[in-house]
Amino acid sequence: MNYILNLKTPQLEKIHSGKVRESFRIDNDTRMIVATDRISSFDFVLKTPVPGKGAVLNKLAAYWFENTRDIIDNHFIKLIDPNISLVKEATPIRVEMIVRGYLCGSAWRNYDKGKRTFSGVEIPDGMKQNEQFENPIVTPTTKEKNDREISPAELIEEGWLTADLYVQMEKISLKLFQRGQEILAERGLILVDTKYEFGLIDNKLALIDEIHTPDSSRFWLVDNYETDAENAVQMDKEYVRSYLLNNKINNKFSKTLPERIVQETTKRYRDLYEMITEEKISADDENVYQRIYGNLVKHKLIKDAFVAIIMGSESDLEHCQKIKKAVELYKVMTDMRVISAHKNGEDIAEIIKEYNGSIEPGAVIAIAGRSNGLGGALAANLTLPVFNCPPFKDKVDMMVNLNSSLMMPSNTPAATVIDPQNAALIAVKSLNLHRLKNVFELEIQKMKQQLREADKTVRGK
Repeated sequence: MNYILNLKTPQLEKIHSGKVRESFRIDNDTRMIVATDRISSFDFVLKTPVPGKGAVLNKLAAYWFENTRDIIDNHFIKLIDPNISLVKEATPIRVEMIVRGYLCGSAWRNYDKGKRTFSGVEIPDGMKQNEQFENPIVTPTTKEKNDREISPAELIEEGWLTADLYVQMEKISLKLFQRGQEILAERGLILVDTKYEFGLIDNKLALIDEIHTPDSSRFWLVDNYETDAENAVQMDKEYVRSYLLNNKINNKFSKTLPERIVQETTKRYRDLYEMITEEKISADDENVYQRIYGNLVKHKLIKDAFVAIIMGSESDLEHCQKIKKAVELYKVMTDMRVISAHKNGEDIAEIIKEYNGSIEPGAVIAIAGRSNGLGGALAANLTLPVFNCPPFKDKVDMMVNLNSSLMMPSNTPAATVIDPQNAALIAVKSLNLHRLKNVFELEIQKMKQQLREADKTVRGK
């Protein structure tokens, strides 16, 4: 698969899933941000992904973060994958600072309908589409479910931020915009407009989210603009917006994009990246999920596999701890959960969704004795191997209740293992991790050698 829609792993806590980005907690000071290939427009996410888009956004934001630190510090730490960055935790300021250098996009559409005031800024009569302002203007919006235009005075009056903080953000936004325009002018590009988001890190103002990407900004080619300003070629998401506006059905936006629009959008994003950074971006045919998995393991953000130990009751914890200890000897992550197939079986659906979509290989051990519905429910719905390891109290309990674990319905492939150690071993071996093959080979040879030594000892007596 050459695109990424989302990232699932039981090894990291997901903090937030936005329209395009997903955030995971690494520790109290660090989070991981994944730029997916989802694309949004007009406050909704389209069903069609744009391959390569997330990598362009992520790498381009990293480029600009590094090239604007002299103006203001930011949350960026490092890239760990074309689609993934590590960033510092910040307290976000729920205001978007939109800087406009030209009258275009939604501002032009509203201006053309007669609107002249935008977030408290007055725009004079007589301007044309895509005409440059005498000086860039700042038109803030609130970050709510639906962004709302708001004047600086209203921001302060409503308590979004203090007057001093707003003045700082406006001043820095204009400096960042100027830096962007200067660098891009050297590349034959115009930074038309953009948005900046800020937060507090250690009580100091810092730039967060993204900067000067085709999702957050508009870009035009200088030569094209000078030739035909009103029809300037859009090197950004406005290309998709224009398609949606011009192809409504019953006055409703399409939720999908045709292949030609997807391919052209990918091309424009890639071309823009190469023009700005002056470096090539590879059209990688590698499976994106496989690449991300490798980089997460390489950077020690996740282990290379997991074994989920799902018990029907907390009373089975001691039994599960034996399995957990045996699994972790092989440096495989364990995810212990409590779910009853009979009492809160509806929660199984969420587990299935997470494990089936997990980026790393995994296996599941179901811990349920009497009337084992848990193993069957998991095995019937999971794409991972499932093993039953019932927590029998004694041999009588085992004889009476073993059948419920052994006799699974058709198309419900759950194997049953009685010994906790063996359950751990078969789960880990089912992962088929290359790094463990030599480990298991050595264990087998050690076991054989011990038996031969025992044979010699017994035989000599």
